[in-house]
Amino acid sequence: MADYLELVGGELRQLEQNKTFKYEVPLQSAQDGVVEVRGRNVVMLASNNYLGLSNHPEVRKAAIRGIKEYGYGVASVRFICGTQDIHFSLEKKISKFLGTEDTILFSSCWAANEAFFASLTNEKLGMETYRDVIYSDRLNHASIIDGQRLCRAETTDRKIYGHADVDDLVRQLEEDRAKEYRLRIIATDGVFSMEGDLAPLDRLVEVAGRYGAILFVDDSHGVGVCGKSGRGTPEAKGVHGKIDVLTGTLGKAIGGAAGGYISGRKELIAYLRQKARTYIFSNSLPPAIVYGASAAIDLLMKDRSLVRTLKNNTAYFREEIVRLGYTILEGEHPIVPVMLGEASVAQDMSGALLKAGVYIKGLWYPVVPKGEARLRAQISAALKRKHIDRALEAFEKVGRSMNVLGHRGVT
Repeated sequence: MADYLELVGGELRQLEQNKTFKYEVPLQSAQDGVVEVRGRNVVMLASNNYLGLSNHPEVRKAAIRGIKEYGYGVASVRFICGTQDIHFSLEKKISKFLGTEDTILFSSCWAANEAFFASLTNEKLGMETYRDVIYSDRLNHASIIDGQRLCRAETTDRKIYGHADVDDLVRQLEEDRAKEYRLRIIATDGVFSMEGDLAPLDRLVEVAGRYGAILFVDDSHGVGVCGKSGRGTPEAKGVHGKIDVLTGTLGKAIGGAAGGYISGRKELIAYLRQKARTYIFSNSLPPAIVYGASAAIDLLMKDRSLVRTLKNNTAYFREEIVRLGYTILEGEHPIVPVMLGEASVAQDMSGALLKAGVYIKGLWYPVVPKGEARLRAQISAALKRKHIDRALEAFEKVGRSMNVLGHRGVT
């Protein structure tokens, strides 16, 4: 029998040799547009803090108020004694913001995604024998993939369609038209986290309706970011209020702490409160997070300037990074993939940029396809123009020293 420590040790050595070992670089300050690392102030380009609300004074005040009024934690799951009135208030606020009937909170969007697929497909729901089918975009987030892995193979078919390829999806739906599936589910990210592109939700809404399918959208990187008022990818694509099932996170644009949700029809939400294992068996969100997330949504609803600032910062960075000679994936989202090709280049460049005053991380296989390693820049409304210019100067300096400008990258 192999010694497990030898096995994992060998794998760790291989990761370090291939320059694919993931290093954690701790912050010595609050999350913000500029953070302290190793005693130096550096520009943050790796955070999901899109609106700059992670360290916003109103959000901080709200979180402190939550502890003062409701305590540090609830010490229980929702259905026993872990539901406070503030949980229902936040769920109602999210529903109003997203244009849905009801919402259920989870510890994370990962837990929410697992809950949806397992709870819906693994229950007989009045039928002794049945088969369901899930059509999933090829580049969906790992949480959607893992959620579908919880669906029993004996009752659920899992199929993959080409990335944002509605024609391929329709082809598969047509092939399966005669099959007597109980449930047909189309699953997609709203914004794809490695590419920064938006799903064609306007077309997917039409296709789902035509084939009697449930449209499931994880809008974790869209909510608070996309659309004129930050209501997410559905707003950006003109289908606000028309998505069957929306999941998302409170840990990115909406305050940046923790927590997730499923939002949709009231019957579905009531059902999930009874059946979702990651809801029934997990502690409910602590008061500080509930208050902070609620304050973040309030700020977003009353002040659209946060979204406008984010869009302006993103457009400026995208234009200028291309002018320097870098290859990026086109788009409008604040996720800006700077394509470098090889994992070792992304790793080395990330380290060099940190020394030059920019905190950014490299991504490589298996997170992205082989040969498509990149730096994932993430722009924030917390950044001032001088911060972006400082980051661009570092990109130019490091790019020239590493000889990557103008000829290296993946299109």
